[in-house]
Amino acid sequence: MHVLLREVHDSDLPVFFRQMNDPEALLMAAFTAQDPSDRARFDAHWARIRNSSDVVRTVLADGDVVGSAAVYGEPGEREVTYWIDRAYWGRGIATAALRELLALVPERPLYARAAADNAGSRRVLEKCGFGVTAHARGYANARGEEIDEVVLILKG
Repeated sequence: MHVLLREVHDSDLPVFFRQMNDPEALLMAAFTAQDPSDRARFDAHWARIRNSSDVVRTVLADGDVVGSAAVYGEPGEREVTYWIDRAYWGRGIATAALRELLALVPERPLYARAAADNAGSRRVLEKCGFGVTAHARGYANARGEEIDEVVLILKG
């Protein structure tokens, strides 16, 4: 499967909105918007990040929009994030997309966070060179409670 990143197009947003409202994906991601079904808030969020200095890309697999990937935050504290449609999990797409994103953003260190029980996301991050540096607890909107999370870092 050929994976590439490109700039986000307006036509990608309805796809992202649908993907980010998949109940199973929400539970796995855990740290999500307070109300993922709030389309106005979703649109405002995407307008803000598309006009920021963050690096935000659409993930394509064989030409289909399958998710998004981004680097955001203040210099020295920037984090990576990605979202892949559940229908495409387990195919190496997230790993390929994150590797491409990391090539676009050479600054280091970069950080990442994941629910401690999200083995798939941890595996993607570790394949791309991130290592666990801390364990924390955080409120997971999608689960309605505090859960364990891991903090990872990619050093230069």
